[in-house]
Amino acid sequence: MSKEFSLNNFLVSTEIQPLTELAATTLRIGIVASRFNKLLVEALLNRVLDSISTNGAPEFLCVERVPGAHEIPSALSLMLRSESFSCMIGLGVISKGSTYRHHMVADTAGHAIQRLAINHHTPIINGIVVTDNVSDAEERITGTLDRGQEFAHAAIEMGHLQKKWTKT
Repeated sequence: MSKEFSLNNFLVSTEIQPLTELAATTLRIGIVASRFNKLLVEALLNRVLDSISTNGAPEFLCVERVPGAHEIPSALSLMLRSESFSCMIGLGVISKGSTYRHHMVADTAGHAIQRLAINHHTPIINGIVVTDNVSDAEERITGTLDRGQEFAHAAIEMGHLQKKWTKT
């Protein structure tokens, strides 16, 4: 059963997603992680990498860094032009400042990531955590919700789906 609570008129799910038992060993995974909000993104990336390795070392794994969340789609696009991936993950943390710019960055990055996934026929997990404050981000990254683990397992599952439905 999903629990939800209101956060400034947004519904935020606190549901913990089930984990996959699929192996990562046949997958080619690309990850782009922002450097902005460094400590939180590092924790998020480490949880993603730990969760992927729990399911076996991927055939290929590449991690690239970019300045901030807004640059994630550009890096994903560059990587997709040069390599073949089973799945990709974009990781970042956007927390509200004194303006509403965080909504613009999250929206444009999210839309660009989805457009890339569709145009390149490659699943891309939007692992950009967007919150109104740092404590909410910490709860989602290092707390009981562990979105990094969820992003990793979603990538593994979608990587298998991509391989299943891709003509060779």
